[in-house]
Amino acid sequence: MASILSVSGSPSPTSRTTRLLRHLDDRLRRQGHDVTPLEVRTLPAQALLGADFGHPAIVAATALFEQADGVVIGTPVYKAAYSGLLKSLLDLLPQYALTGKTVLPLATGGSTAHVLAIDYALRPVLSSMGPSHIVPGWFTLDKDITVGEDGTLTVASAAAEALEQVTDHFSSALGGRTALLASTG
Repeated sequence: MASILSVSGSPSPTSRTTRLLRHLDDRLRRQGHDVTPLEVRTLPAQALLGADFGHPAIVAATALFEQADGVVIGTPVYKAAYSGLLKSLLDLLPQYALTGKTVLPLATGGSTAHVLAIDYALRPVLSSMGPSHIVPGWFTLDKDITVGEDGTLTVASAAAEALEQVTDHFSSALGGRTALLASTG
């Protein structure tokens, strides 16, 4: 099926955002997609903050975007916006790095006051990068994401159902795009 890049913009090594993305990655794999995870926090800080477009890690990350049919972008919400770490990566990508791609924006945060961060902060930046389609995203409250001592993830039932729906919608949108690409190739 489709090749998906799943990007976590969380700076935390114990991030609920990242764990939630990896949970959704598993769902997408079960639907037949090839999913590649990318944790922006693992890229060299000097390259990100110094805008080193030629750094091998940045070149490799850019190539992952180029190769993907679809991109899942996950971020914690800080100060009513997506993470600065994610912003630093998006700034280093080519202007139209999302051209022809289907994108699913996801966010996590501590309060429903941040629920519009996807539409008012993240979506405009993603739109400027030329995707063919940005499917409706989803905001998940931190309290709805529980990580057990053994590392297992539990998502509150209402949030889990909503996440499954947006993930399946993204998967369906990719299916149509992949079929279209195959028919023109």
